[in-house]
Amino acid sequence: MANEVTQVLLNAQSIDGSVRKHAEESLKQFQEQNLAGFLLSLSGELASEEKPVDSRKLAGLILKNALDAKEQHRKFELVQRWLSLDVGVKTQIKTCLLQTLTSPVHEARSTASQVIAKVAGIELPQKQWPELIGSLLSSIHQVPVHVKQATLETLGYLCEEVSPDVVEQDQVNKILTAVVQGMNPSEGSNDVKLAATRALYNALSFAQANFSNDMERDYIMKVVCESTLSPEVKIRQAAFECLVSISSSYYEKIAPYMQDIFNITAKAVKEDEEPVALQAIEFWSSICDEEIDILEDYGGDFTADSEVPCFYFIKQALPALVPMLLETLLKQEEDQDQDEGAWNLAMAGGTCLGLVARTVGDDIVPLVMPFIEENISKPDWRQREGATYAFGSILEGPSPNKLVPLVNVALSFMLTALTTDPNSHVKDTTAWTLGRIFEFLHGSTMETAVVTPTNCQQIITVLLQSMKDAPNVAEKACGALYFLAQGFEDIVQSSPLTPYFQEIVQSLLTVTHREDAGESRLRTAAYETLNEVVRCSTDETAAMVLQLVPVIMMELHKTLEEQKLSSDERQKQNELQGLLCGCLQVIIQKLGSSDQTKYAFMQYADQIMGLFLRVFACRNATVHEEAMLAIGALAYSTGPDFAKYMPEFYKYLEMGLQNFEEYQVCAVTVGVVGDICRAIEDKVLPWCDGIMTQLLKDLSSNQLHRSVKPPIFSCFGDIALAIGENFEKYLMYAMPMLQSAAELSSHTSGADDEMIDYTNLLRNGILEAYSGIFQGFKSSPKTQLLIPYAPHIVQFLDLIYMEKDMDDVVMKTAIGVLGDLADTLGSNAGSLIQQSLSSKDFLNECLSSDDHLIKESAEWAKLAISRAISV
Repeated sequence: MANEVTQVLLNAQSIDGSVRKHAEESLKQFQEQNLAGFLLSLSGELASEEKPVDSRKLAGLILKNALDAKEQHRKFELVQRWLSLDVGVKTQIKTCLLQTLTSPVHEARSTASQVIAKVAGIELPQKQWPELIGSLLSSIHQVPVHVKQATLETLGYLCEEVSPDVVEQDQVNKILTAVVQGMNPSEGSNDVKLAATRALYNALSFAQANFSNDMERDYIMKVVCESTLSPEVKIRQAAFECLVSISSSYYEKIAPYMQDIFNITAKAVKEDEEPVALQAIEFWSSICDEEIDILEDYGGDFTADSEVPCFYFIKQALPALVPMLLETLLKQEEDQDQDEGAWNLAMAGGTCLGLVARTVGDDIVPLVMPFIEENISKPDWRQREGATYAFGSILEGPSPNKLVPLVNVALSFMLTALTTDPNSHVKDTTAWTLGRIFEFLHGSTMETAVVTPTNCQQIITVLLQSMKDAPNVAEKACGALYFLAQGFEDIVQSSPLTPYFQEIVQSLLTVTHREDAGESRLRTAAYETLNEVVRCSTDETAAMVLQLVPVIMMELHKTLEEQKLSSDERQKQNELQGLLCGCLQVIIQKLGSSDQTKYAFMQYADQIMGLFLRVFACRNATVHEEAMLAIGALAYSTGPDFAKYMPEFYKYLEMGLQNFEEYQVCAVTVGVVGDICRAIEDKVLPWCDGIMTQLLKDLSSNQLHRSVKPPIFSCFGDIALAIGENFEKYLMYAMPMLQSAAELSSHTSGADDEMIDYTNLLRNGILEAYSGIFQGFKSSPKTQLLIPYAPHIVQFLDLIYMEKDMDDVVMKTAIGVLGDLADTLGSNAGSLIQQSLSSKDFLNECLSSDDHLIKESAEWAKLAISRAISV
């Protein structure tokens, strides 16, 4: 096989399907039978100058994929597989790879660069291949230009693959020196300069120490700023990408350079080609992101010694920055509103303007209003659209007091524009801006209402009219109606939308049937808006919501009748079923939540459940996520009656719990198990063996995404609450799992924010399980079975109290568990709680909490503990 590998690699790229399939099978077989030989022959192919470019490129690509994968568990397997290969084989492969960097063929060099970085990503953390960086750098100044370019490209990929703590500082210094020298104006080759600039982008995360040294930082910044003026467009773009990265990684270090950077970015935005100008705007968006984060974290009250000062770069640059951004708004493209993935100067400028508004608040308004007033009525559509876009962009950030008076003046003008402007772009942006007005300035918290009894009818008439417009305009009109409805969600009695409810629902259903509803996400937007209108409706319109049930059921029924679909049609059918199930879920929640409508709705329950089961049946391997969520809502509203659906539904529940790949489906299904337990209580018993077996399997799998594990623990609690002392047979499996997860979650010092958030979710899941189990066994003769587990639980509570990083949710659950222990075990828990290190402090802290839910839980726990101790 090793001799024929060239031909097989070429065949694997053949246009003839059967030739291609046969070649892929041969490669797979070779890999399975003799991995070392397979990888050796691929690296030999890549290194050989006699071989055709296409076979070399594919050989390199297969090599790369043999070292890395997107899924964590698969990646782990590939890393272990490489590490366990014979050392001699690995050395030969690495020699071939390094040799390929000198190849005259660009594709071969570039592919080898990527593979070397993948190998380094595996080996350097294991303290293997220590000579790699040295050997790449040793001859960088003596080699031909194409080798220098390949070496710099390799260093760039290497910095992307390896984490900074793996590389010694003196090697980091050498890498940066080589990279920065490659960017120098004295370097003759543009290919080398480009590779060096891109390598710097990846090496910036290694440069912490270098950016703390004034001289080194000055030098790096000088070279980057000079590169933004290169005659070569790709180098300019790459240099601006470096500036964007520096602005977020080294925000606190860039004050001395800001004046120069402003001049460079302003020139690029005005005069340069679009890819460069976009990055120049991105620099300012990135600075906004940094300052928004700092101001949110610190609430704006900085003391002289606060560790992350905000430099207010945006505030200082405002007088020059805002005019620069406003100018970009007039550089729209003719058809940008039709193209979903469009991104151009005008859109980037508007996005940045929105971020500036969030950063500086009220200060932006006087700088933008003159531009709006000057352009909003001009004959050229670009000026009208730009002015409208500017207005829409500044609606989040400034205070309502500043904006509401302006909105009240602009609103009727915009409603007129939305119906009468001859230009589709202007209508699109006007509808988007109305949506932003309703999103940020309309709702029960506003002092001055933007939507009033005098303008409400006109607003609705115009929006419903616009839903008949071109798909992109109609989609934005749906969005505006969505936020209009959401602003009334707190109204219990008579909603201003009530008189128009029937008409709104009818218009939205009409939109879903438009021939062109597939464009611009229009059908999805119409259903999402319908759901929001239903969710925010009041009891006055309940009868109309009830009439909607058979209508949506009929739509869902139609999707089930279609046979023999192509894969494209099948996907559309899946999406439509998802939208309809989502709509039914909202209706079920609405009608099931009030007694007056619940009874009337129940007449449809059997038919709806039948439809959901058919939705499941028409998919072979995967479970429909939206149908699963809707069933959860149905279980909640039907209560104990839901038990009759279990025999038919159970197999789909099991399929959902087995779905590791689409972990969101698995998580949703776990949630539905909880809904069913609450609905049918001990009637769930016949299904518990299967459910518990699958949940325990999920927990011990290393393939399942970690985010599903906390809800599984909570689900143990739901099951125990539902079946009470019958949970006895699962204790010996569930408790050790809970204990080991508890130990894992109690040591988090030095973790990042994301890890702390996950740890809190995990702790909360574990505590909810304990709580459910203890409450489930309460007042049963079998409570003594729980006594052996109590010391560990008290110890866990001590540990998380000592760590001092639990959030309010965990605090409430934890103090509840302390109460459950005392309540269920009585005097058996009393002495444990008295001996515990921190129960008393923890209880007192919760009793004096500002959060009334924590306080309530703590008062109940205090009562339970005092009863347990006095026994």
